[in-house]
Amino acid sequence: MTPELITSAQNPKLKRLLALQEKSRLRREEGLFVVEGQRELEHCIAAGFVADSVFICPEITAAVYQYPAAKVFHLTKELYEKAAYRGSTEGVIAEVKARTLSLEDLELKDNPLIMVLEGVEKPGNLGAVLRSADAAGADAVIVCDPLTDLYNPNLIRASIGAIFTVPTVACSSEEAITFLKARGIRILTAQLQDSSVYYDVDMTCGTAIVMGTESTGLTPVWRKAADAHILIPMLGRLDSLNVSVSAAILLYEAVRQRQNTPSSVPGPAKK
Repeated sequence: MTPELITSAQNPKLKRLLALQEKSRLRREEGLFVVEGQRELEHCIAAGFVADSVFICPEITAAVYQYPAAKVFHLTKELYEKAAYRGSTEGVIAEVKARTLSLEDLELKDNPLIMVLEGVEKPGNLGAVLRSADAAGADAVIVCDPLTDLYNPNLIRASIGAIFTVPTVACSSEEAITFLKARGIRILTAQLQDSSVYYDVDMTCGTAIVMGTESTGLTPVWRKAADAHILIPMLGRLDSLNVSVSAAILLYEAVRQRQNTPSSVPGPAKK
């Protein structure tokens, strides 16, 4: 089938694409989200997601995209640049069917490494944490009481597709705590009060590293549920790190500790 060429900014298909990028409510109602970029879309499809519509700019890319059941549209360069978030984009944007993962869907190996984030608001921070979780071979990321939806285009872009490579679940803090406790996974909360330096705490067993927002930290429900409190020493004049930087430090400490215990070393996250 020959792709339909879209040449007008008033085309309803293009207008829906733009609206899906901007409105989380429409993403929920339509059950669709937007993925931009060849690499991100490849990770998305490899993770089992299904593309509903694919928008390609032939003036930018000569690649031929074959996605089962997907409707393919061609955009002029002018319209593609209007729709694209990134200036250095690769000429492809897709509308993808959303899929909700629950805690019970997580397939965890022995001694899993899990990143838990409570109330993180900025999509860019969450995306960066997901990249670190992927790099460290974390088994899952649990986002508690999220203030942004997991299919926010800024989050997908910041994660460079890690939202698709690391199983990620959104739920309440209470649900996450019940899930972790039932599986004997040790809860380590990153906080300043009553804490031990992070590298003095055992992370070779099943471990959930829990972090809150930079401004307010974790709520009391997590502090009460914790098996241990950990902190990153601050040797300068400031008293906090960006949440994504802190997450990377703590995740890689878990990797370091597990290097001499092969059965505990994180591997590629299971789908």
